[in-house]
Amino acid sequence: MNDQQQRQFLTQALEQGKGVLRLAPTWVPRSFCVPGRRLRLHPNDLYALGAHRGGIDERWFSSTTAADNGPGTPADEGLSYIVNDGGKATLRDAMSDMGEALIGKEAMTKYGGWVMYSKFFDNMYPLPHHLHQSDEMAANVGKLGKPEAYFFPAQYNFALDTYPYTFFGFEPGTTKDQVADCLKNWGKGDNQILNLSKAYRLTVGTGWDVPPGILHAPGTFCTYEPQRASDVSSMWQSLVADYQVVSWDLVVKDVPADKHQDFDYLMAMLDWDANLDPEFAKNHFTVPKPAGDPDHMQAAGYQEKWITYGSQWYSAKELTVLPGRTVTITDAAAYGLICVQGYGHFGAHTISSPSLIRYGELTEDEMFVTFDAATAGVEITNGSTTEPLVILKHFNPGNPQMPQRN
Repeated sequence: MNDQQQRQFLTQALEQGKGVLRLAPTWVPRSFCVPGRRLRLHPNDLYALGAHRGGIDERWFSSTTAADNGPGTPADEGLSYIVNDGGKATLRDAMSDMGEALIGKEAMTKYGGWVMYSKFFDNMYPLPHHLHQSDEMAANVGKLGKPEAYFFPAQYNFALDTYPYTFFGFEPGTTKDQVADCLKNWGKGDNQILNLSKAYRLTVGTGWDVPPGILHAPGTFCTYEPQRASDVSSMWQSLVADYQVVSWDLVVKDVPADKHQDFDYLMAMLDWDANLDPEFAKNHFTVPKPAGDPDHMQAAGYQEKWITYGSQWYSAKELTVLPGRTVTITDAAAYGLICVQGYGHFGAHTISSPSLIRYGELTEDEMFVTFDAATAGVEITNGSTTEPLVILKHFNPGNPQMPQRN
């Protein structure tokens, strides 16, 4: 559609949805991953994009960021689409065309648009120890750094898969020479970098904060991940569980070509102090915080918790509407959402968490709530008399209600 048609489509979608936009599912494959089979995607569609592209183990939410999946990646892979009356437009185009109507003038002025997204990451096996570059290092390849956060929703973790532990950073006392030697031993099988690290048992209903430059080898929980709008990374583990050999290309994917064998440069991508923090769990483990007085919320028919907070780049909440209740919920900023349990109505839309999704089909579980709708309040009805309606909400930077970390 041309610019005029797109604006007409977006205006109509906003009017009909009363400021709430319906989004289509956004599926992303990874060639180095094995699907964990908990995204509710039909088993026959796990390799819908072809085995050469890899299995689908990610679903992205409220994304204006294209996936960086190398040669053969479609230009719109990773982008969220707004859908309405048979038409569609990317959320990225909508932000460019009428961002103030979506997230408000202040957020557009301060941040230039929607600069985060969230995802479900669902892998059968643990990932290699890896990091996401800082702004300073990512700028060397024309990209942005990527902080991210984790939350482990119970609704998507009925199976914990093969390894429910995540390694973070290094044990105190580890030396830079020891770490550099792991990179230099890349071609010798297991470079044994996990010998220098520490694993933490993952717990449903909690999460972690992972700033740039911190090595982490995520375990096999299905993870809800609010993050900055970037897709940079560097893998630092050469062999995973004796079954997956990691190519050096994944170490230097976002490293300047003339630095691919520069070990001083590679080591400089680490936030050394953060990796050796003796109180890493205290400073990064995230326990939900009530978003209001629990007794008052319970009496009103809902519970709401902050599940990601303290970051300058994003935040997230978990909203639970009690069975049979109707509530009006206000927020201080625009947000995207994914419904993980139950059904009912969300503003002008039907909302439901699907049991099984075919690739290419629409769902009723994902939406984007504009600033005006969020601040005015959205009426939400739980259509079940027995089951809670549970929604995860992800916010751009700057939500004034977000609590800080202790």
